[in-house]
Amino acid sequence: MASTPQRLGRFYFFGFLILVAFDTVVQLAFKYAGNHAFPPEANWAWIVRVFGHPWIYLAVVGYVGNFFTWMTLLKHAPIGPAFAVTHLEVVSVMLFSIWLFNEPLTWARAIGALVIVAGIVCLALAESGAHPEGDAPTEAKGALGVAAGD
Repeated sequence: MASTPQRLGRFYFFGFLILVAFDTVVQLAFKYAGNHAFPPEANWAWIVRVFGHPWIYLAVVGYVGNFFTWMTLLKHAPIGPAFAVTHLEVVSVMLFSIWLFNEPLTWARAIGALVIVAGIVCLALAESGAHPEGDAPTEAKGALGVAAGD
């Protein structure tokens, strides 16, 4: 069954939303784990302290979820725009850090976040222009033009 452009659009939207959610959870979990692991030391007591908090395990689970989500998306999405969208995590982590860790929102951070989002939008528009309606890529191809899963 062929995928319609609308179905692919939903697949990309929700897939990248899940990917950004995993990325965000991983970074926030590392922040919480790091807060409990200070001061860093080169000994077993520090390693036990790090792995004694559930945040590190949430980060590992997040990385596993991130990996499988990314592999699924890469089977269908062009690598350039796909990689660009992963940088939305910078914006989401910044926003959650303001809320959870009381980090300041400076003009430089706000402008940087807007530039990231603008760059992703530009890449998405360029990619949609590269594939006329109904001609969107549905499966990633390898170096020899063979489907990546073959």
